[in-house]
Amino acid sequence: MIKIYLDQAAATLPLPEVVEEMIPYLREKFGNPSSLHEVGQVARKAVEEARARVAGLIKADPEEIFFTSGGTESNNFALKSMAFAHQDKGKHIVTSVIEHHSIIHSAKALEKLGFEVTYLPVDKFGFVDPRAVKGALREGETILVSIMHANNEVGTIEPIAEIGRVIKEYNENLASKSGRRIYFHTDAVSTVGTIPVDVKELGVDLLSLAACQFYGPKGAGALFVKKGVRIIPFLHGGIQEGGRRAGTENVAGIVGLGKAAEIVSREMGSWNERITGLRDRLINGLQEKIDHLYLNGHPTKRLPGNVNVCVEFIEGESMLLYLGMEGIAVASGSSCTSHALKASHVLVALGVDPALAQGSLLFSLGKDNSEEDIDCVLEEMPPIVNRLRQMSPLYKKP
Repeated sequence: MIKIYLDQAAATLPLPEVVEEMIPYLREKFGNPSSLHEVGQVARKAVEEARARVAGLIKADPEEIFFTSGGTESNNFALKSMAFAHQDKGKHIVTSVIEHHSIIHSAKALEKLGFEVTYLPVDKFGFVDPRAVKGALREGETILVSIMHANNEVGTIEPIAEIGRVIKEYNENLASKSGRRIYFHTDAVSTVGTIPVDVKELGVDLLSLAACQFYGPKGAGALFVKKGVRIIPFLHGGIQEGGRRAGTENVAGIVGLGKAAEIVSREMGSWNERITGLRDRLINGLQEKIDHLYLNGHPTKRLPGNVNVCVEFIEGESMLLYLGMEGIAVASGSSCTSHALKASHVLVALGVDPALAQGSLLFSLGKDNSEEDIDCVLEEMPPIVNRLRQMSPLYKKP
């Protein structure tokens, strides 16, 4: 039985207030927001209130928020719809090698349709160099840049505002010549609701977010699209979401997303102060107690609750299973690829040897974790590592 949950990057437990606010929209307030009668309009009002709450969380305007089923849909929406909407101006897209698979796979799909994609490298910490972004831009060809706000595996927070300034400056010069412009998208699924996000300060045209990352329900997300940005529908059918995303809205999920946004905007600062302390306590303890253990990502410019390590000579899956038997839930890499049983594309991009990358573990902390949780991990993990190493033919026993 799991007693310590350290896989918050996969899903967070919805707040009680979130669940309480959602329930009526699964029962008596069951109407379709597109219906003109009172039952439908009650649902419509709830959707619009949630839209305002989400907009407030990222300092956007409500009409710039379009609801989706989550981060993966938002990322697909951003890349594919922008590519098709602006392909008459160019067919070149810039992204990075460490993006979430919903970006990487979307980019690969677009390549099969005739688009060209530049995948920028990262340094050993996982940073994308803004100068590399500038160098990859092609006048008359590049239409979109998509760089994640923070990496979901190693936790490194990217210099998005600086990249935004690079693109803005490029656009100002480009507009004076041809009237064209390059658009900027960021996958902020790992940051919205976790750290402060202001779309204006970041300088982005589009931004993806998901409720399950900040104590809201799974299956609810949004795409921010800046006013004036032309984007074609991703799903065709009805006129929901301003005609940009057809389909009856997931009212209960949207309500939960809105309530979670309202709460985290108020509580995030105090939660993060404590979570960051627990994160550093775990990092320092693991490094002190286990030799041949390496921290992945930047040591300080990382998400408050992210601890990603590689343990030499053994596999992450084995450690994960043994920790699970002790009631400790963690992850080995991204939850979206945890069954792939191959080295993380993120760690390989950071220059981690593929064999060492097989020994990766991701501890992701949230507001409900405690010092006792961290102490338990620091007590249980060293003997597990030692036991597994004794069974490994790669480990030279002292």
